[in-house]
Amino acid sequence: MDKWVDLHTHSSFSDGSLTPSALVAAAQEAGLAALALTDHDTCGGVEELLAAGEASPIETAAGVEVSVEFHGRTVHVLGYGIDPTHERLCAALLRIVDGRNDRNVRIIRKLQMLGIRIDLEDVEALAGEQVIGRPHIAQVLVQKGVVGSFEEAFARYLGRGQPGYCERFRLEPEAAIALIAEAGGLAVLAHPSYMNITSPDALAATLDRLKQAGLAGIEAYYTDHTEEQTRLYLEMAEQFDLLVTGGTDFHGSIKPGVALGWGRGSLRVPYVLFERLRDAMQHRER
Repeated sequence: MDKWVDLHTHSSFSDGSLTPSALVAAAQEAGLAALALTDHDTCGGVEELLAAGEASPIETAAGVEVSVEFHGRTVHVLGYGIDPTHERLCAALLRIVDGRNDRNVRIIRKLQMLGIRIDLEDVEALAGEQVIGRPHIAQVLVQKGVVGSFEEAFARYLGRGQPGYCERFRLEPEAAIALIAEAGGLAVLAHPSYMNITSPDALAATLDRLKQAGLAGIEAYYTDHTEEQTRLYLEMAEQFDLLVTGGTDFHGSIKPGVALGWGRGSLRVPYVLFERLRDAMQHRER
């Protein structure tokens, strides 16, 4: 019997709608064999996830998704098997979160200047204990009837180049990779299609640079990757001797069209990828 996994998920400790415990329960209900929690710029939910995993048949892995700067764009590096209490990693993540909080204030001010009646308190009330980010602001815009959908909020106001967009602090990719390694983890390039590199040669040059910095893997299987992109990333993984991972980028009700384990319905991440990742994490610990 085939077994499937999801190695890219978010909980209520960042911008997902489910607690880590509920995420494990949802993974079991979805028929998954393994799950990694990769919250944005925080390890706060890892302890709860691992405890829930111990009490269930689901294998779990500690993770984080670190925001980095790449040629003026925000891209992400996943860290697997990290020590969630590592002091320098936690300090760097806190600085990123502080930068996001500052950006939230500036985005709200821009929206107000556009005549939109929105306050930070509106966003805080919706987010609750979650780390507030643009998805929460988008939800408030939908609730207030400013836009008709989450996607429209980004297309009209919150996306890069739109009137409500603001930059924020991010790490360089090499710095994120080094911190993940220092915290005992393995660094994996998340959804490489988001880097907007169209040339295979340019992608190869980037992967070569990141591999030299300590990159251990690439997320070849992803909700929004085409079959052609997935094939390319698998070829690159073989060329640069990188681990292959995959996941849905599940956020729960924040992204209702993306199902845990299955993405938009056709994604399948084989269990063998988790086995290889787990073995690599254990080897690193030794």
